Amino acid sequence: MNESTGVLSLNGFLDYEKAKKYELEIEAKDQGGLGDSAKLIIDVSDVNDNAPVISVMSFSSPVTEDSALGTTIGIFSVKDLDAGDNGLVECSIDKKSPFKLQSSLRNYYTLVTDAALDRERVAEYNITITATDSGSPALSSQKTLTLKVSDVNDNPPRFKNNVYTAYVAENNSPGLSIFTLSAQDEDWNQNARVSYLLEETTVAGSSVSSFISVNADTGVVHALRGFDYEQMKSVRVCVKAQDGGSPPLSSNVTLDIIIQDQNDNAPQVLYPVQTGASALAEIVPRAADVGYLVTKVVAVDVDSGQNAWLSYKLQKAPDRALFEVGLQNGEIRTVRQVTDKDAVKQKLIVVVEDNGQPSRSAVVSINVAVADSFPEVLSEFSDFTHEKQHDENLTFYLVLALAAVSFLFITCVVVIISVKIYRWRQSRFLYQSNLPVIPYYPPHYADTGVTGTLPHGYNYEVCMTTDSRKSDCKFSTLGAQSVLVVEPGFSETMQRAMKETRVLDNGDSPEMVSVSNYFVYIK
Repeated sequence: MNESTGVLSLNGFLDYEKAKKYELEIEAKDQGGLGDSAKLIIDVSDVNDNAPVISVMSFSSPVTEDSALGTTIGIFSVKDLDAGDNGLVECSIDKKSPFKLQSSLRNYYTLVTDAALDRERVAEYNITITATDSGSPALSSQKTLTLKVSDVNDNPPRFKNNVYTAYVAENNSPGLSIFTLSAQDEDWNQNARVSYLLEETTVAGSSVSSFISVNADTGVVHALRGFDYEQMKSVRVCVKAQDGGSPPLSSNVTLDIIIQDQNDNAPQVLYPVQTGASALAEIVPRAADVGYLVTKVVAVDVDSGQNAWLSYKLQKAPDRALFEVGLQNGEIRTVRQVTDKDAVKQKLIVVVEDNGQPSRSAVVSINVAVADSFPEVLSEFSDFTHEKQHDENLTFYLVLALAAVSFLFITCVVVIISVKIYRWRQSRFLYQSNLPVIPYYPPHYADTGVTGTLPHGYNYEVCMTTDSRKSDCKFSTLGAQSVLVVEPGFSETMQRAMKETRVLDNGDSPEMVSVSNYFVYIK
């Protein structure tokens, strides 16, 4: 304050937020020493010199991407130290963000979700909250919250294409890598871990897993066996890509494996048929014109493409100037007139080659007869036929004879060995025992079959030993009549038995002689 003038001026800065008014005691004195006093009240008017202040009370991060609409993310408050309109604050966030602010109390706000979240599109949000007062000029402040979105297994693995095509040459080695499948999962961590599984289907009557395998981690497709184009042109497999989420999600893809042909089959001649007994194939008359069609070689190749393109060449012919073969069609034609110098019997050898790399070929032999009549042809080719048949029959008979001789030899050896063993066992049975063997033959009785009034039967017993030189033959009669009736052939048998008995009486060997029972009838 100026003492002379009484002007009151500021000596520092005023702050409405610290002091809203000031009370001053003013005293005035004159020169005579008299004075008076008064009270001066100074009111400080507010100026918008304070920006709003944002205070976060709670904040949740991360938040799952499948959170429902209206999920609370955070709660915060704002404060402005100014008064009046300078202290009125409004908060806002970016309108393009999937969030919004809700306020139930003055200067208190709640941050909630306003749209579905998708971690695969936006994995992190920077939410900027702006608080602006109503002063003039208005003051504002901002606060940025970083919100992370956690993953949910809501995306299956995906292939770029629905169908893939791979090519493999036939006769491949087992374990060959054919193709690599790759699927991408937009999820994260375990939810994005992809495994590859082969769907079970049937190919050519067998399980596809016997032909193809898929590496579960890398998606590499391997062949488990060698393919044969002639048996299988293609293999279609279905592969499933599955993630590691819970529950897991999956998608399928089709892989067409096209088997490429290799030149692994030689041409096959269909006509003329090559048999061992065929000696005559075609007849060319002597009056045949130039270009006369003798025959046509028909061949096929089970391969495909250029491997099945066939060409025909005449490899061997007695007279190359007489016949030629079409390079593409296999037609054998005459190239000139037939003359008397041409042989009746001619043999052509045609080579059929394919166009593979390397090429394969087949050879066909054709007998051609230049003649006007069939008997003339038959006389020329009969020697060849008989000779060939004779050679084939001779070979067959030689093999058959060798087999028969071998069988007889083995049979004889087995029989001889069996006889030796049998005799050896018999000799041990007869000589090892010290006691005499006395076989006993029971008496036999028989009726004479005659119609007499007093028929009688004749009874006999034969006893022989190994150590006696005589054998007793006892006869008993039942009647007085002595008519001897024998069966046919019995006399010869009896005579042979008597000779054996005499030999035993005169010999030194104590062998046992077995004599059969004889039936004698007395009438």
